[in-house]
Amino acid sequence: MNAKTADKIATGVIYAISGIVALILIAMLAFILVRGVPHLSWHFLTSPAKAFEAGGGIGIQLFNSFYLLILAMIISFPIALGAAIYLNEYARKGKFTTIVRTAIEILSSLPSVVVGLFGFLLFVVKFHFGFSILSGAVALTLFNLPLLTRSIETSLAQIPNLQREAGSALGLSRWETVIHVILPAAVPSIVTGVVLSAGRVFGEAAALIYTAGQSAPALNFADWNPFNISSPLNPMRPAETLAVHIWKINSEGIMPDVSAVSAGASAVLIIVVLLFNFSARKIGAKLHQKLTSA
Repeated sequence: MNAKTADKIATGVIYAISGIVALILIAMLAFILVRGVPHLSWHFLTSPAKAFEAGGGIGIQLFNSFYLLILAMIISFPIALGAAIYLNEYARKGKFTTIVRTAIEILSSLPSVVVGLFGFLLFVVKFHFGFSILSGAVALTLFNLPLLTRSIETSLAQIPNLQREAGSALGLSRWETVIHVILPAAVPSIVTGVVLSAGRVFGEAAALIYTAGQSAPALNFADWNPFNISSPLNPMRPAETLAVHIWKINSEGIMPDVSAVSAGASAVLIIVVLLFNFSARKIGAKLHQKLTSA
């Protein structure tokens, strides 16, 4: 067998494996969507869940998922941005940065259930936050921070050093160069990474089972005072998210229409995550086009 034939065979095998993986993913998505989309309705998306009777929805769980996501991103993004700027723009190569990057790699590979148990012991028990949105948001921050930091650092590293040298030539300090030259150029990649990480956080369940809780008390959406326990904005109330709800109703088996609710909730979860992924690329491309044309 000559080299050209071997190359064709290897290329064919790679294409075949890639096609099989793609078909499996498409089949999984199609199965979830085909089973779940027929159950979707405005009533299903806005009404509260019911435990022992049919006809419930996912309104509160859907709100909790977005609220937890927003709080987690508000906490994690500034920390990740600052860490990425320091590691890429200020830190000198040495043992310290090697240890930090190794720690980030290790933390990013931790199973989410480990993060959840750590959050339970530290935030729920030790800090007395209880099963609450705050505990869940901080746990999601620990879960999301390593990947978000690495994503932003990669975005900054992709900016050519020529732009940094140009900033120095114009008399800008290193900080001014980062703020006025590097960050604007890296915005499209940073936004893409942030939106993708948000999609990953939105579908998380294991870390929230032990921190945000498995109950979704009735909320008074007319009361937006965050200090009232029935207010949807109260960070100290328990908050069952959509992913946790899917796991819970299938585990308990006390809901008469559990198959329909589970299928519909799974479809909503998949659709939202897909929207996050598609919008990340769309927003990143639009920002890149706008910034480069300017």
